[in-house]
Amino acid sequence: MEKVKVVIGDRLGKGKNVAAGIEEAGGIAILIKGVGADMKVGDFMHDNNADFGISFCGSGGAGAITAKSKYGYPAEYGLRSIDAGVTAIKNGTQVIGFGFMDSKELGKRLTEAFLQKSK
Repeated sequence: MEKVKVVIGDRLGKGKNVAAGIEEAGGIAILIKGVGADMKVGDFMHDNNADFGISFCGSGGAGAITAKSKYGYPAEYGLRSIDAGVTAIKNGTQVIGFGFMDSKELGKRLTEAFLQKSK
C-alpha cells in the first residue's frame, strides 16, 4: 500500500502536532493553512485523493459535515477523544470532526488504525 494521506483542517489554523503524529506513523500529512481551514477538508481530500481527513473546530462538526454534504465522504463529528476517533476509522469513517485537539498522539493513533484496517 502507498503511504496513507491525511488532510488536516483546523478552524484556528493549527494542526502541526497532529501532522507530526501522522508522519511518525508513516503517513503523509496535508495540513491546510490559515483560519477556517476546517471548511476546506473535503476539497483538499478530493484534490489530493486522501485516505481520510480530520477537521477541528469548537463543535467538531462544521468541516466534517461540509465534506460529507459536498463529496459524500462518510463522516462522524463532535468527537472528543482519541479512542472515539480510532473507532470511527475502524468503522470506515473518512472524515472525522473533533473539538480542538492538536495532539501528536491523535495523529499517530488514527494513522496506525487506518493502516491496520487496510491490511
